[in-house]
Amino acid sequence: MSAYGGDMPLYRLGSLSAVPASRRPDLLAPAARDAIRAVGLEDRTGVVEIDPDISDTAASQESFGLPWDVFANCVIVSGRREGVEKIAACVVLADSRADINSTIKRLLDVRKASFVSRDTATNSTGMEYGGITPVGLPSAWPIYADARVIQKELIVLGSGIRASKILIPGDLLPAIAGVQAIEGLGILSI
Repeated sequence: MSAYGGDMPLYRLGSLSAVPASRRPDLLAPAARDAIRAVGLEDRTGVVEIDPDISDTAASQESFGLPWDVFANCVIVSGRREGVEKIAACVVLADSRADINSTIKRLLDVRKASFVSRDTATNSTGMEYGGITPVGLPSAWPIYADARVIQKELIVLGSGIRASKILIPGDLLPAIAGVQAIEGLGILSI
């Protein structure tokens, strides 16, 4: 990791070298770009252009040779209570899976929670599948992040498009995306 200085990368993680989002706003989905600008963190949020064919976490992990626990995945979940649909975003490290059956169900106060369909996720967020990020999601949705995500020195997130990734310190995620840190949201799976 390094501080930004001219042509130097803002952040470096393995072979990924990110520039400030202010220099490459084209590498962000419009909602993500607007959310980062709204909180004034475009010079502390890094973006890096990647091949869209390796946007999925497993392909990115293999291509960049980074450990699973630096990739933070964002999933959209929903449940119903008394006929009202409740939607939330959950962010967990790639070495984990979101605890849908217990923690998320309790947080949403629903009897059953499940992942939303691909079409619902992309249509509701305006983001590309495989690039969905907690940055710039609809304001009515709560965003929960496993506490391990927030504690990471640097994380790799989707950018809302498949052609790039966001690199940020984990502790900036609450300021950028309004996430709530939840202990035990992610269950280690690797």
